[in-house]
Amino acid sequence: MLPKQASVMISPSKGINIVAQKKIALVTGATGVVGRNFAKHLLSLTDWQVICLSRRKPDLAGEYRHLAVDLLDRAQCNAHLSKLSDVTHVFYSAYFERPTWAELVAPNLAMLMNTVEPIERVAPGLQHVHVVHGTKWYGSHLGPFKTPAKENDPRHMPPNFYYDQQDWIAQQQQGKRWTWSTCRPHAICGYAVGNPMNLTTVIAVYATISKELGLPLYFPGTPGNYRALYQCSDADHLAKAMTWMATQPKCGNEAFNITNGDVFRWQNFWPRVAQFFGMEVGPVRTIKLAQFMADKGPVWDRIVQKHGLQPHRFEQIAAWPFGDFVFTPDYDMISDMGKARRYGFGDAVDSEEMFLRLWAEFRAEKVIP
Repeated sequence: MLPKQASVMISPSKGINIVAQKKIALVTGATGVVGRNFAKHLLSLTDWQVICLSRRKPDLAGEYRHLAVDLLDRAQCNAHLSKLSDVTHVFYSAYFERPTWAELVAPNLAMLMNTVEPIERVAPGLQHVHVVHGTKWYGSHLGPFKTPAKENDPRHMPPNFYYDQQDWIAQQQQGKRWTWSTCRPHAICGYAVGNPMNLTTVIAVYATISKELGLPLYFPGTPGNYRALYQCSDADHLAKAMTWMATQPKCGNEAFNITNGDVFRWQNFWPRVAQFFGMEVGPVRTIKLAQFMADKGPVWDRIVQKHGLQPHRFEQIAAWPFGDFVFTPDYDMISDMGKARRYGFGDAVDSEEMFLRLWAEFRAEKVIP
């Protein structure tokens, strides 16, 4: 009898042959901008089965299994995940927000442990665990840092839960057959409404509200931010890179920067943003989006009704503190992509075209007018 996860090919001369082992992926954070788009990518492939783990079911087409599990609840994780004995790959993209970096460590480390440990105990075919990190590994959230950032750059002074997670997974893996990898993207952009770190929705909703109020498209960040070099990671591009890392033996126990492979300045791109939304481009007018957008719920509701948009609540559609986080720094954000390219991942994305493509998708899905 063939294993249930095996695919077969019928040859006229040789009969039935096993040609590929079906890979079983557990994807955590499956409603986020990373997890949702990654699960969607795997569902488009023929040699993967997908188990999505998130509190609410992701809005994805295709056949997949969904588990509603609180990753902070160790007993609940053990009860549900101990049944997944056929999992071959774990893709960890969950995140728990806390007010300070010190407070982020304990819950985010616990969630990773609560995911991996039950799977490792019951899944003899476990091959790889991938963990999603980011450019904050290099201290990009603390101030100017060495650019282009390389994977072997020295760590900054902790706390940084990325360090705790990678140290734990590396220690856990020692002497085991499975391997681990981590990606370090920046400003991940993709289709996932309500994600707290989705720059595409922040800009789109800010522009839509500004237009409704009869304003030009002012750049809301600092003058230095307007001129600095910036980078992004397309969620679909990241999904391909994560799949590559998890299936290439030479990527085992390694970390990789994964960005689109280009950099841009907002001052050069902002006129194209205004053009897309049919607006006049305005100058830099630095504001705190979290403060100035706090009372714009009624405006958004009016826009939704006027244009027949999907009824997403204003507090779910964009995370304004994240916008402030992106548009405040006045220094360059550049990650070196050389290591990924040397290991064999050569894909690249035009970041400006990525934004325009995603906004067109939002428009087609009636997220924005």
